[in-house]
Amino acid sequence: QNPKTYAIVKQLLEEGNAGELQKYFGSRMEFGTAGLRAAMGAGISHMNDLTIIQTTQGFCRYLEKNFSDLKKRGVVIGFDARAHLSSGGSSKRFARLAANTFISQGVPVYLFSDIIPTPFVPYTVTHLKLCAGIMVTASHNPKQDNGYKVYWENGAQIISPHDKGISQAIEENQEPWPQAWDDKLIDSSPLLHDPYAMVNKEYFKDIQKQCFYRNINKETNLKFVHTSVHGVGHKFVQLAFKAFDLTPPFAVPEQKDPDPDFPTVKYPNPEEGKGVLTLSFALAEKDGARIILANDPDADRLAVAEKQESGEWKVFSGNELGALLGWWIFTCWKNNSRDTRAIKDVYMLSSTVSSKILRAIALKEGFHFEETLTGFKWMGNRAKQLMDQGKAVLFAFEEAIGYMCCPAVLDKDGVSAAVITAEMASFLATRNLSLSQQLKAVYDEYGFHITKASYFICHDPKVIQQLFDNLRNFDGKNTYPKSCGRFKVSGIRDLTTGYDSSQPDQKAILPTSKSSQMITFTFANGGVATMRTSGTEPKIKYYSELCAPPGNSDVEQLKKELDELVNALEKHFFQPEKNKLQRKTE
Repeated sequence: QNPKTYAIVKQLLEEGNAGELQKYFGSRMEFGTAGLRAAMGAGISHMNDLTIIQTTQGFCRYLEKNFSDLKKRGVVIGFDARAHLSSGGSSKRFARLAANTFISQGVPVYLFSDIIPTPFVPYTVTHLKLCAGIMVTASHNPKQDNGYKVYWENGAQIISPHDKGISQAIEENQEPWPQAWDDKLIDSSPLLHDPYAMVNKEYFKDIQKQCFYRNINKETNLKFVHTSVHGVGHKFVQLAFKAFDLTPPFAVPEQKDPDPDFPTVKYPNPEEGKGVLTLSFALAEKDGARIILANDPDADRLAVAEKQESGEWKVFSGNELGALLGWWIFTCWKNNSRDTRAIKDVYMLSSTVSSKILRAIALKEGFHFEETLTGFKWMGNRAKQLMDQGKAVLFAFEEAIGYMCCPAVLDKDGVSAAVITAEMASFLATRNLSLSQQLKAVYDEYGFHITKASYFICHDPKVIQQLFDNLRNFDGKNTYPKSCGRFKVSGIRDLTTGYDSSQPDQKAILPTSKSSQMITFTFANGGVATMRTSGTEPKIKYYSELCAPPGNSDVEQLKKELDELVNALEKHFFQPEKNKLQRKTE
């Protein structure tokens, strides 16, 4: 019943444009553990009013089946600032339609009245003990996209088998229910609640438990620049700084207000490096700020850059910031913990494609480190399990600039990460240390961990399958490569098939998934490289790392060795020319 998408389809029918219609109606968006993510537009392959209604009807039925007290507890729904003029879709509209679906079935809905950062949804699930949460966002995807991200009652993103159960329920509930389209009904419903004011108070109270140097924060002369890249982060990072008694950062004026067109950037993704930060550098130079904090549009990720002595800007990788935050959060815990025995109950987590620096810190300091599969859904769920067993999970991170610094949110959170980074920088400044100098100190103490990651773009699933099949049948059937150029392979873990050469029974410990490709090679020189497919983009990604024991401080030699390893990996395992792969371009 959306007049805009209706008109688009009607026109295609009149033109007899079978090709476009096939694109719109050929296959339904797949509901996975990341929920939905697709372009906004007409048809069942896109995000629009109808597909949101159908998805929410399925999700509602699935929750009714799983929770006898759903009508008592309810769900939370949040949204970002995305909008799509030509199809009339927007995050706010989708959130209201989803709320209407639940309310029509007698389920209480906590619908945020304004845009929020994604981490506020898992926070609300936990804080109000709700059955589930929905965040309508496409994070840092291109502007035409939107998404529907789902959290379970434990406050973490869903993992299997919930995705399959919800997907099946969507298939069974495609006919819109009688009042599905009339979202005005919710405004007068006693089942509609607005958690905005409460969460804005409670969240900032909870993150203050991670504030340890209020006096330094009040006095610091360090200046910060913040950009929210046309997303939702501006207001919330300003509030977080106030909560920590820090002077709020300078906001990049052209990017501080939400704008669904993201007019000043090619991609609204701070992971893409310096291009997204051009305006931030200019403002920092003008205002004499040394540190830049950049959130992605839904404020669950954080990029950090620091001006070096040379006048150059260094943008920290996700692994480098993970090393700094891990060191900082552990140090703060150690200095404030009364009970030394408690260290045996302290945990940190990172994903298997992220740097192993936390493992090195944990080995030396005596706390536990665990790695999980890629993605915060795994770290969030594992953190909750550990917390339920009485353990303290201090920190979790992934190399894709995602950090969980505060146990009140079981997902990555760019707001708390920004203010904790600012406190760390302010503290280090009192010791005349920069973030870069402290990073070197961390590596000096725990061993250098040099990482390099990139990707190739490939739109042909057959080529991707063939590439990974070749690796599994390298020297004849069922044999993996024994070397990569001059680098000897000492171990192989294949999480697609479940094979792990390092285990006594050769079975991998981490969960395996036949639907995604992922192979990790360990090399005799201490190098590790993982090749995997992306769940949301047409990419084959690789992650490589060289870990040196403490005391080996020839960094340039280590970097050279890793560069050579990566070149060999690309040449022998990816074979970009033969497979017609497109390189990541800066």
